[in-house]
Amino acid sequence: MKWRPIITAGLICAGAAGVALWVIRARLVGHWLEVHTGTVNEPGPYYGFWSGFGSDLTEFAIIGTIATGVYQLVKKYNCHQPGCWRVGNNPAAARQFSLCYRHHPGYQGSEPTLELIQRLHKEHLERQAAMLSKLHEVHQHLTDNPAAANGVFGPGTPAAQAARSGITQTDPGTLDGPGDPRDT
Repeated sequence: MKWRPIITAGLICAGAAGVALWVIRARLVGHWLEVHTGTVNEPGPYYGFWSGFGSDLTEFAIIGTIATGVYQLVKKYNCHQPGCWRVGNNPAAARQFSLCYRHHPGYQGSEPTLELIQRLHKEHLERQAAMLSKLHEVHQHLTDNPAAANGVFGPGTPAAQAARSGITQTDPGTLDGPGDPRDT
């Protein structure tokens, strides 16, 4: 059974009933509003409003701002499945979505068991170890090659560091580059 259409129809009926009662008792409702908003029995026009109900408008704005902030915070950590109010603790699709355990495709609609957590942790550690070993292989390949072979600079040679900094050396002990203008 769909609850959203039933709730919507109920709210529409309640609103229509409120408007009908207001029209039937317009004089009584109007006087009640005048008294409670402060627009009647005061020395000047709308003095009672601005010193009473109207002065609370900024407080209503502050409450509305806080409520909007809380809503946005809840929406940020909420499950990305439309209509789900659970907290989305489980990242999915390369961390693009945050889903609850019921909507996460890896959990099949049930809370993760200890065996599932251990299996996923083991798979994660294996992936990390494979990436680390590949990174170590690449690092070994780069550092095992002779630094000056075939005119190629290795990453840690002094010539490579000097080339990166833009300093060249022609004679031992002298540096090429702009000198001090006071020397000429």
